[in-house]
Amino acid sequence: MRILITGGSGFIGSSLVRLFIKNEDHTVLNLDKLTYAASSNNLADITANSRYTFLRGDICDIKILEKAFVEFQPDQVYHLAAESHVDRSIDSPMTFINTNIIGSYHLLEAALNYYNHLPKEKAKNFRFIHVSTDEVFGSLSLKDEAFNQSTAYNPRSPYSASKAASDHITKAWHHTYGLPVIITNCSNNYGPFQFPEKFIPLMIINCINEKKLPVYGTGNNIRDWLHVNDHCKALQIIGEKGSIGQTYLVGGNSERTNLEIVTNLCQIINKIMPKSDGKDYNDLIEYVNDRPGHDLRYAINTSQTTKDTGWEPLINLEKGLCDTVNWYLDHRDWWQHILNLGYDGKRLGLNRSPNKKAKR
Repeated sequence: MRILITGGSGFIGSSLVRLFIKNEDHTVLNLDKLTYAASSNNLADITANSRYTFLRGDICDIKILEKAFVEFQPDQVYHLAAESHVDRSIDSPMTFINTNIIGSYHLLEAALNYYNHLPKEKAKNFRFIHVSTDEVFGSLSLKDEAFNQSTAYNPRSPYSASKAASDHITKAWHHTYGLPVIITNCSNNYGPFQFPEKFIPLMIINCINEKKLPVYGTGNNIRDWLHVNDHCKALQIIGEKGSIGQTYLVGGNSERTNLEIVTNLCQIINKIMPKSDGKDYNDLIEYVNDRPGHDLRYAINTSQTTKDTGWEPLINLEKGLCDTVNWYLDHRDWWQHILNLGYDGKRLGLNRSPNKKAKR
């Protein structure tokens, strides 16, 4: 099977590329712009594989998209290319609109044109899997039931609004033009190769460097945590068994407050690498001003996904966090290279006050 993955050099994308390359029946084309959050180093272990091809390009570039479809002739498309950090979307929303909305539109148009010219049998098996987020559903209270396939959209940040728009456009291209699409909405991912600005790697790296651990507000915001390998396995199975036009929710069934996650990470690192002064890493926790519009809680009901496809998360959160800590300890060169390029590890999303007008 020939698989086109957009954003395949990013955190989730690189894990998905590796998963497909493990199967010798699969050939993968990775189309990636290589923005700040992506790196060719993420796939250094497979670059010499004859079944893997990298094409540097922007999903907003129509000519690059046409080249990818015409020359590679994919059987499936997994669309992961996206701006994905909420904090950055608060500071620079236009970047998210361009990539997540306009870029998705161009990709859908290229896929549709390709699909409409396929032989009947190949068209029958073609799939376009659009990978999205649970954040499009808004914020839950502590008493609300988890998100499910029928939950109404209620995005509350520039990031989630841009992803919600791309979800709706994808659905429209299915219902209006017949493009065989499947949409997935996942919870917060964690695991190897995650960019250092994200919550879990930031906390791990700051512990290693014995720097403050910045926690927004009171640390009581709740997320459902999903290991990236569980997520990618779900995507593979959904691509094989999922129904055209359906939405599948993918979560880890592991709700935790942000403070619980940080405390857990500190406990793990206390055992593996005791602090130089003998104190607890928890002493480094520092509560900082909350970001604007910070959603209280996300939770995902995966029962329909399991019922339809047989997938369920297998990686226990505590073990997954321990494995992730060890990965960052063992791969200092990887994240230190990113820090050396200029990322300073600061929390973002605080540069535009809700009372200030957006810059034109």
